[in-house]
Amino acid sequence: MRSSAHQRRVPWLVLPATLLAPDAALAAGGAHVIDDSEVEPAGDCHLETWVMGSSGDQWLGNAGVGCTPETIPAFELGASVVHARSPTSEEALVGVMPKLNLRPAGSGLGVAVAGSLVYGADRSRIEAASLIAAATIPAGETLRFNFNAGWVWSEAGPGSELFAGGQAEWTVGHGVGLMAEGFARNHGKAGAHAGVRWTSDDGRIDLDLMAGRYLDGTTPTSLTFGLTVRG
Repeated sequence: MRSSAHQRRVPWLVLPATLLAPDAALAAGGAHVIDDSEVEPAGDCHLETWVMGSSGDQWLGNAGVGCTPETIPAFELGASVVHARSPTSEEALVGVMPKLNLRPAGSGLGVAVAGSLVYGADRSRIEAASLIAAATIPAGETLRFNFNAGWVWSEAGPGSELFAGGQAEWTVGHGVGLMAEGFARNHGKAGAHAGVRWTSDDGRIDLDLMAGRYLDGTTPTSLTFGLTVRG
């Protein structure tokens, strides 16, 4: 029997995987909590994987894909499979993540709407969902800011809640970028996340290393390693 604490935590730790989709070299994505407004270029796809270890010997493994069809260049559809484990239980979850870009960031203010729906294979039910508005503000060639606001829901957690947060991304050198983000919801403590991204092969490969505090509002610490490949 799964502990009630684990039932509350798992959907919130899964949300970073289901809310987001990676973009180009200077971009939100992977296990970042805050999304940007951009989608993959038309006709392109990505494969992203990441592993997160959290307080209390909790682990998450994510594998996902996302593509933007040439016929709908403002729309990206992603899907992911997540395996969550704690000392008392294991869970498998499947998520779908549509995202529609309404205004490109190159115009000075990027705007998008992103959603997610997470199905729990072990319990045979919908575990989580979200609907988020994302805005991106470029502040020069090496710095940009992303802002999110919207609605999130989890079956095993507190139910429906509002979510809001912001993120700064800064390219500090060739192929190296820094990220810092903060966010809050109606329950638990406000969270924070920071990390470094190494980009290589003309923007095709990203390596991420991130540390977080209260990503789900209750878990004190987390450490994430991620790999994204575009083609």
